Amino acid sequence: MAKQSHLKNTIKESFRMAIESIRQNKLRSILTLLGISIGVFSVIGVMTAIRTLESSVNSQLDIFGTNTFMVQKAPAIQIHGPGNNKIRKRKNILYTHYEELKQRAKLPRQVSVVDGTGERNIQYKDKRLKKTAELSGVDEWGLRSFKTYLADGRNFMEDDIRFYRSVTILGPDLADILFPFEDPIGKVIQIKGLDYTVIGITERKGQAFGQSQDYFVMIPISVYIQRFSNRWTSLGINVEAESTELYEKTMDEVIGLMRVIRKVPPKEENDFEIISNEELMDTFAGFTGGIKLFAGAVSVIALLVAGIGIMNIMLVSVTDRIKEIGVRKAIGATKRDILTQFLMEAIFLSQFGGIVGVILGIAGGNLIALLLKVPAVIPMDWAFYGMAVCSFIGIGFGIYPAYRAANLDPIESLRFE
Repeated sequence: MAKQSHLKNTIKESFRMAIESIRQNKLRSILTLLGISIGVFSVIGVMTAIRTLESSVNSQLDIFGTNTFMVQKAPAIQIHGPGNNKIRKRKNILYTHYEELKQRAKLPRQVSVVDGTGERNIQYKDKRLKKTAELSGVDEWGLRSFKTYLADGRNFMEDDIRFYRSVTILGPDLADILFPFEDPIGKVIQIKGLDYTVIGITERKGQAFGQSQDYFVMIPISVYIQRFSNRWTSLGINVEAESTELYEKTMDEVIGLMRVIRKVPPKEENDFEIISNEELMDTFAGFTGGIKLFAGAVSVIALLVAGIGIMNIMLVSVTDRIKEIGVRKAIGATKRDILTQFLMEAIFLSQFGGIVGVILGIAGGNLIALLLKVPAVIPMDWAFYGMAVCSFIGIGFGIYPAYRAANLDPIESLRFE
């Protein structure tokens, strides 16, 4: 009990003396704290921002719906490189490919087709769009493919696609702009000077990644191909499996049929891509993984520099306080007492700097959440890692100055000027 009480008192007194030493050397202590804080801020800030993005992406990249994937010519996310030329040389996915796949596939619940472009020349009487809207060509499954529902009116029918009817479904943002004071259903708008009758308005979805999901217009895919396609147009084919259990089998069937339809030789790789929610998330995780690795490397360097700063400051502190150490030893302080005092000071500096860095890092990283209007994230694991690293730095870089102080000769220390 006596030993425990002595250790407790030693730590308590060492902590008090550490605070007093830091208070008496404010500028030197602030500069040391700044080094630690910047290092921790850099890693916590980046990791918080990435965690916020991951949280937002995982909730908003679910763009295909449950058990759904897309067949398209190129990957969803392309990285510039030699492979790009090979992808550009692939044959476009045509409407005939979609029709044949839809006819031959047995496992999917539904097979639909989509393509899109930007269009600003949309108006109703004297009201015109001021910025480009997303124009999508879809079939009767278009609303399901885009994970939206009708708020008013009707959906596209097979006859709308078969007979090239000039009808359209508007997103709520477009409806608000073109029809601020009247019911849009049944009205005729102009897209690139041609008339389209409004048959439906979708429900409001809000924003994703800071952009509105309601600023769009849909038309039948047959009309879209006739009026908006060109020689570079390659369609996307959405496929929905009957269930999670049949998802992989459905995908295998579709891949096999697409290879046959596009006449891909047996030993050659696919000349099309299968895009799914899982693939998009894995691709994004690959990008963030690289960023995390880079940020971690930079932060380790910053923290090592800060640790060297702590060692330097503590060595200076030992030199400045040689006489104080001699007095403490003369009145009975042991090597352990001196070692604990200076080590406690180094740990306190690193821990306090770490706390400041963690707070600033979380606040800075969550600026992304404010910009994207998504819930804030507090990465408790990275905050713990940051504080653990600070403890390691405090002990690792403070042990030598503390050891040097503990081994000073008391007589020489008292005579030091």
